[in-house]
Amino acid sequence: MPWLLLLFAIGALVVAFSTKSVAVAVIALLLSLVLVVLWVLGLMAQRVGNQSRSEALMVDPAELRRLREQAEARRNGGAAPPEPRADA
Repeated sequence: MPWLLLLFAIGALVVAFSTKSVAVAVIALLLSLVLVVLWVLGLMAQRVGNQSRSEALMVDPAELRRLREQAEARRNGGAAPPEPRADA
């Protein structure tokens, strides 16, 4: 979708440079500017959306507490083997 906005912006520039009317040229230039800004915002939104983390990969509080307890036990010298997970 953002690339379509860029195509329309280029089309508005072509209209602006090919017309003999000043009013049409000004409107086309303003339209082209708005479309380029929307294009950049669309690209940024896509990039942020692609890099956001999935909620399925987040650790729930109970699992986090269990991992902290294991790390604390290892740090205190009681390096017991990790317990098997019950959610398998």
